[in-house]
Amino acid sequence: MASDNLRKRYEAAGQSHLFKFWPSLLESERKALSTQLEALDIERVNRIYKKAVESEAEAAKPTAGANAIEPLPEGAVDFAFGNSGSEEEWRSTGLKAIARGEVGVLLMAGGQGTRLGSSAPKGCYDIGLPSHKSLFQYQAERIARLQAVAEKECEKPAGSVVITWYVMTSGPTRRETEEFFVKNEYFGLDSKNVIFFEQGTLPCLTMEGKVILDNPSHVAVAPDGNGGLYAATRAPLSPSDKSHTVLSDLSKRKVLYVHAYCVDNCLVRVADPVFLGYCITKQADCAAKVVPKASPKESVGVVARRGDKFSVVEYSEISSEQAEKRNAHDQLAFGAANIANHFYTTAYLNSVESFEEELAFHIARKKIPYVDLESGETVKPTKPNGMKLEMFVFDVFPYTKRFSVLEVARNEEFSPLKNAPGTGSDDPDTSRRDLLAQHKRFLEKAGAHVKEGVEIEISPRLSYAGDGLESVKGKTFTKSGFVEEVEELDALV
Repeated sequence: MASDNLRKRYEAAGQSHLFKFWPSLLESERKALSTQLEALDIERVNRIYKKAVESEAEAAKPTAGANAIEPLPEGAVDFAFGNSGSEEEWRSTGLKAIARGEVGVLLMAGGQGTRLGSSAPKGCYDIGLPSHKSLFQYQAERIARLQAVAEKECEKPAGSVVITWYVMTSGPTRRETEEFFVKNEYFGLDSKNVIFFEQGTLPCLTMEGKVILDNPSHVAVAPDGNGGLYAATRAPLSPSDKSHTVLSDLSKRKVLYVHAYCVDNCLVRVADPVFLGYCITKQADCAAKVVPKASPKESVGVVARRGDKFSVVEYSEISSEQAEKRNAHDQLAFGAANIANHFYTTAYLNSVESFEEELAFHIARKKIPYVDLESGETVKPTKPNGMKLEMFVFDVFPYTKRFSVLEVARNEEFSPLKNAPGTGSDDPDTSRRDLLAQHKRFLEKAGAHVKEGVEIEISPRLSYAGDGLESVKGKTFTKSGFVEEVEELDALV
């Protein structure tokens, strides 16, 4: 029999049906189910379900008064373009923090490339560049370049500056992600400074909040959303050392500031010194980088105010009238598109646990295969029969005391990879196009001319954001190609 205490706990929680098949299970199956149920905080699951349902019902009511959705107030957004004085100052502040070893990077990379026609982790994807580098490689090489730039500009010895990279995977992507890094020798980074960890899972529930079994000895589970990163930073990195977590590692390395972002943006400026310096200067606890919304009807969440608190408001929560509304500068009032690109102090990350119970998970109604409790047969439903509960990374924004928003140029920093090849928007072709167009701008800004139709890919190890290209001034490029070193550009003249 299962432990009496375990069974009583689940009975008290109203989840005794999970033992329905216990008498007919093999000993190995009983052990597996017991292990899963012992690890599960069923009381927390019940609390999460109750709060999620209540919160959803509350959100469905007309918003007014204290929870009214309002645009960001005048002056709440700062800009990182057309303001070169501040930008240079922010960049210098950010680079100095990097050079002191105070900056870490947190990558949300739990997703698979299912919609792209790939079962591999999304970061392994090749968007079709001449170099055929993956998203992971591009981001690793940006880190390597930035370390070198900080060493040079802050007069530090070669190899002394480290930006630690914390890579959050999910259950399905963990092993393949680690194997990909090992196979590619960590893309030139020191493996000691690349830390893998895993986002958590939650059980799938019926609409009434009952935990679903997907076979007689196993609870159906799903990832807890990108907002699961906060709890994941507190979880042990290995079963053998319960005290070693992402948060303890940040503390041990004396990292004060963290840049967090999603893997699927080929233009992401990893550990962007401008953004870091801006946030440090503003003394922000938490901050969001945004881009101008492309059109009033673009399906993207925006950073706005819910009552007197900063929040991300989903496009479905904004009326057509609000979406079209413009401010005194003829810009969209609800135009600060959220791109999952955030700054935190490590002190703030440590504080999240104190208010995490107040956060409401979001309900995603799905078709979830389940075991019929009467027949024992597996059923594959044809319509949504249950729910997965997710937290979003931006759910902490309303709890931030000092929150800041920095708007950046969309064509320089945001090109998401969401859709299958050939879709025509947010797909591998648009990602490739946007990255190569940026590299053309890098060359032209450095004083070169690039002939029509010529495509030149510049390795991130050569240039982080257009830097390191001074020698191309006055040259005309007539051939397409890919370059790792600045000297290789001469062959494309």
